[in-house]
Amino acid sequence: MSMLPTVDFCGLRLTRLLIGANPFGGYSHQNPQRDEAMRNFHSVPKILETWERAKAAGINTFVTNNETPHVLEAVKAYFSGGGTMQWISQINGRNFPNMPAAIDDAVKIGCKGIYFHGLRVENLYAENDAATLKSWCDHARSLGIPIGVAAHDPKVHLWVNELDIVDFHAVCFFNCGSLHSAKGGGGSRFQLCDVPAAIEAVRAIKKPCIAYKIMGAGRIDAQMAFEHAFANIKPNDVVNVGMHRGDNDSMVEDNAAIVRKILVG
Repeated sequence: MSMLPTVDFCGLRLTRLLIGANPFGGYSHQNPQRDEAMRNFHSVPKILETWERAKAAGINTFVTNNETPHVLEAVKAYFSGGGTMQWISQINGRNFPNMPAAIDDAVKIGCKGIYFHGLRVENLYAENDAATLKSWCDHARSLGIPIGVAAHDPKVHLWVNELDIVDFHAVCFFNCGSLHSAKGGGGSRFQLCDVPAAIEAVRAIKKPCIAYKIMGAGRIDAQMAFEHAFANIKPNDVVNVGMHRGDNDSMVEDNAAIVRKILVG
């Protein structure tokens, strides 16, 4: 199968569909039982198989965090085994002395770009701490890779956009809060009224964006979600979608086929 349509994304050639990793780590954003089912399904061999099938279906980039142990093990195994897909890493510093150390580790493993975890960016926004975010960005950029931010709240993206210190944004279609919040988060809060504000932010930000949770963590039909996303994001933007083959073994191929039909016809 030929590669899906690509765009120049901060110097990287990305397919407009990326495969995410929330299902791999058991982050269903639905309920604890589904979290456990996802974790049990996604062994390291199953993750590696899913990436190979994604590549065969025409996807050239995957996204994962830098700290879920078995997912990170799969990333290392993939590259040590000669894997050629690109990796964009969501960076959190919880398992490292500081954020620069977390960035260094991801780059050493082989990531081609990074963005900071939404909760970390949201906390900096709440504290109006642009200086810390700038220091993280400067460190990452010194290593020669594109740097971005994630956030659930569009206001946070607009704040970062005004600072003009990142190369791209990872914009959540739903302002669903964070499961990692000290208050327990709002990860089950998915309301369609959030989506227009997210799209407005994507279109206001001139830099390229990764749109994520376009299906509301499995709550929206795939065909409908892809059609809606690509009709509303910018031509140089991409979408990141987690794919749980435990629900449908051909989900990777089915999603790629939908995107191919929308973008190519």
